[in-house]
Amino acid sequence: MNKQTDKILQTASSTSLSTVVGGSDVICSLATQSGGAIGVIRVSGDEAIEITDKVFRSVRGRHLQNAKGNTLHYGEILDKEGNTIDDVLVSVFRAPHSYTGEDSTEISCHGSAYILNQVVKALIDAGCRQAQPGEYTQRAYLNGKMDLSQAEAVADLISASNRASHKVALSQLKGHFSSELSILREQLLKMTSLLELELDFSDHEELEFADRTELKALAETIHQKIKTLTDSFETGKALKKGVPVAIVGKTNVGKSTLLNCLLHEEKAIVSNIHGTTRDVIEDTTEIKGVTFRFIDTAGIRHTDDQIEKLGIARAYQKMDEAAIVLWVLDEQPTVEECAEMQSLTEGKHLITIFNKIDNKVVEPKLVGAGLHTVYISAKLKQNITALEEAIYDAADIPEINENSVIITSARHYEALTHADESILRVIEALDFGLSGDLVSEDLRICLYQLADITGGQITPHEVLGNIFKHFCIGK
Repeated sequence: MNKQTDKILQTASSTSLSTVVGGSDVICSLATQSGGAIGVIRVSGDEAIEITDKVFRSVRGRHLQNAKGNTLHYGEILDKEGNTIDDVLVSVFRAPHSYTGEDSTEISCHGSAYILNQVVKALIDAGCRQAQPGEYTQRAYLNGKMDLSQAEAVADLISASNRASHKVALSQLKGHFSSELSILREQLLKMTSLLELELDFSDHEELEFADRTELKALAETIHQKIKTLTDSFETGKALKKGVPVAIVGKTNVGKSTLLNCLLHEEKAIVSNIHGTTRDVIEDTTEIKGVTFRFIDTAGIRHTDDQIEKLGIARAYQKMDEAAIVLWVLDEQPTVEECAEMQSLTEGKHLITIFNKIDNKVVEPKLVGAGLHTVYISAKLKQNITALEEAIYDAADIPEINENSVIITSARHYEALTHADESILRVIEALDFGLSGDLVSEDLRICLYQLADITGGQITPHEVLGNIFKHFCIGK
């Protein structure tokens, strides 16, 4: 791919992306959830202020078209017959100093669903159209207010369900992930430019502008940085969706009681009848700001009941899917049972829980090396805090702050994985002393994959549409 081709592709990218959102239409929609005391309606586009002015009457008789940016105005919103809908405050934002980078207004009115619908209807009658889900953020991206990874972080921030996922999304929104990628791209561009310079002087074979030893060292550094990012994806998924924890054991050992205890609610039916739980019961709770997804499974035992057999099969399936397994016991297990459980949970964090310690004079001892044991009474809620500490430690979640860079998007992970494959081919090519043009091609591929994360080059319409369609209306 030469420089002229790059220029053509960049032009094509700019042209194609600008058509995705329907040009410079003025859009409007409710930007807050209905049902509150106050509702905010956002308007954005080249004529957003003029259109809002058509339905707004200031108490001071002033027109919004003459208003400065970042100012607030009190007045009324009128319908097309001139009837007052509500008393409102209108915020005016002038391009490029707005969320979307366009002229924008935000109308704050009372939160009645009827009032909000009437205000939106008045705006549509005046020339707006209803915004599509994610269209405001999509315009912000297209207008250079944020890159694609930051735009995706907006949706993550809105859906953040715990402190840790909130911090990760906030870090990405502030551009820390983009900064990491920018550093990698600068290093790659340095390598590529030196190799391209050699190709320009290919008739002088003795000329070598890029020191191969330095190039390899730099490529290995980039590989390690990309690997650190891809390795963080498992943590990112756990923070976003919750760490899966399977509660397993024989029938009637207190698994459902433990689930209720951990969730702080009566989620599962508790009975002294064996085989009460026949299917998986699943719910989430937070421990130290991290979401854990607890799964209560059917008691494992020999049975002729076909429904219970299905439940037991699902118990094994959930154990396989879990990152942490809580093995609940109420008596001393055999050596064979310990060995079997260790085999079934190989590669996972296994915590063995001796329940019903309120009924025991002497605590049982585990037969088996390296098994983490916690003694509790789920019925009396004894030692549950120690168990929660053990579960949190087993999740191995790193300290999260607003500067943490953790991958939570499968799209980012895929692009980074392909970029890493390219940089590994560069290292291999340098080891074998291959020509600069082959090395340069893999460097370009790596650059392309990294740029794809932030939207630095052509992003297919399907990919762009898929990213923004999951946003809520108003963002």
